[in-house]
Amino acid sequence: MLLLDTRDLPRADRVEAFRVAMQEASAPCRVELSEPPDQLQARMHLWRYGRTALFTTDASGYRLTRTERHLRAQGEPVLAVSLQDSGLGEFAQLGHEQVVRDDDLMLVDLTAPYSFGCATGGGSRAFLLTYDQLALPVDVVRRALPRLRASPLHDLVHAHLSRLAATAPELAADPGAAALGTATVELVRALIVSAAGDALRSPSVRERTLVTRVRAYVAQHLHDPGLTPGAIAGAHNVSLRQLYKACNEAGLRLEQWIIEQRLEAARVHLTTPAGLRRSIAATARAHGFADPSHFTRRFRQAYGMTPREWQRVATA
Repeated sequence: MLLLDTRDLPRADRVEAFRVAMQEASAPCRVELSEPPDQLQARMHLWRYGRTALFTTDASGYRLTRTERHLRAQGEPVLAVSLQDSGLGEFAQLGHEQVVRDDDLMLVDLTAPYSFGCATGGGSRAFLLTYDQLALPVDVVRRALPRLRASPLHDLVHAHLSRLAATAPELAADPGAAALGTATVELVRALIVSAAGDALRSPSVRERTLVTRVRAYVAQHLHDPGLTPGAIAGAHNVSLRQLYKACNEAGLRLEQWIIEQRLEAARVHLTTPAGLRRSIAATARAHGFADPSHFTRRFRQAYGMTPREWQRVATA
């Protein structure tokens, strides 16, 4: 989704529009420009992947500063993992200073003051997620902040985010976008835990991240009819009792949630060109339902109509 293109605006309005777009997509901050305000050139996009987002900025020279005053306007605690598509970035936070090149990742804790700038202009790509989604303590994130390069996962996550940004219009529109967002959160979590060093040794961290890891695992195996609570528990080296306890504490009814995710994925697929060519039974099997009649019954309960009726309504 295009947030801003300064070519569409009067020169006198560009700086304010840039500031507002930055605040709405990322966080409140002070904007300083390297050139006269009327020469500002910028394009911003926000691509949604379920509850996460990719925020892209291509602009002439600028600097962003987030102060204690800006923090008082903070909503839900957010962090960003960013990379430079072009130009050099200059980043400083919590005593860490970094020149961000095109092969670097930058971890930004938006709950603390920071500054970031591209003096000569450039393109940045920021994957935005909440602390609730990450399910890691603030101290683990801040310990990882200056050490991302030390992690063997750095280049893997960089390549993933680069791909996410390069094909954002197609991927954000795909029926699997939300699952892709969940999987990306899991990759980011793994990078942060790796860079922080000893975080994996803490049982509390493992326990607090279990539901996050289960959500990512389910999203990646949604089409597998063998996706059962027992299989999920085995994949995460926990007992069924531990699995159910963690899910219950998070307000997640595991079996019901898996069925809901499968039904929603099937509902989206049914109205695609491939879904319209497929039989209902084939769609059911492709989304983890071994019994097509069971799929139709659950679909009607969820959406008030049969899969075939939904296809007629959605494509009328």
